[in-house]
Amino acid sequence: MSQALSGATRVHFIVGDPIAQVKSPAGVTQAFQDAGRNAVCVPAHVSPADLAGWAEGVSKAQNVDGIIVTVPHKFSCFDLCATTSDRGSFLKAVNTLRRNADGTWHGDMFDGMGYVEALKNKGCEPQGQRALLVGAGGAGSAIAYSLVTSGVRELAVHDPDTARRDGLIARLASLGLAKVSAGGSDPTGFDICINATPIGMKEGDPHPIDSSKFTAQQFVGCVITAPAVPPMVAAARAKGCNTMTGADMFARVRDLMVQFLLEA
Repeated sequence: MSQALSGATRVHFIVGDPIAQVKSPAGVTQAFQDAGRNAVCVPAHVSPADLAGWAEGVSKAQNVDGIIVTVPHKFSCFDLCATTSDRGSFLKAVNTLRRNADGTWHGDMFDGMGYVEALKNKGCEPQGQRALLVGAGGAGSAIAYSLVTSGVRELAVHDPDTARRDGLIARLASLGLAKVSAGGSDPTGFDICINATPIGMKEGDPHPIDSSKFTAQQFVGCVITAPAVPPMVAAARAKGCNTMTGADMFARVRDLMVQFLLEA
């Protein structure tokens, strides 16, 4: 990164709790510079209790143009937006905010779109497939939405928070695009199996999907970026499955977020 910081540098934050594991600030900053924009992306470690106050404060800085959102703030940041995309409005969650002309925030959610685009780049076409998704949080709900709107014929969602799971299922089913139901950790009968939870980041975590039942015909994906190859994905590869890691997803999500921010 050759661009020198100056008083003219535009600032974008990436906010989360925790934040130390996030690798995107350097890549986003480089993407800004590659596009000829004098801008940086700065990490901010903010607890849920402090999020609204933090956002109010940084919004007063006239050189802050954008906020990228990671766990656990994607639902809460929806409430900070004056306007959102139709996708963000449906999900009630956002992962990127940019300024409106009046200084308020406009939000969108790119986790799902980025995941499905990366999925296709790996040779997996969702159209007509049966998919199992573990996790109905911010990333999981976005991936679920994009799977359904990309043409899967059936989606099963598993999440221990049954109220959150059932709410997502009801909203997705209302689209009338696919059969959507509650699922479990058993991948039997599914073409696509995706973990959209943090399970697998810590040593000794169980596999969020029962990897002993994977078959070589299945596509197995995960949103985790650390470790680079989560144990469940390693187990799937050992079974001959085509797989995708969190790094594959976030490379595409980053491109979509930067494009959105550069449009401001």
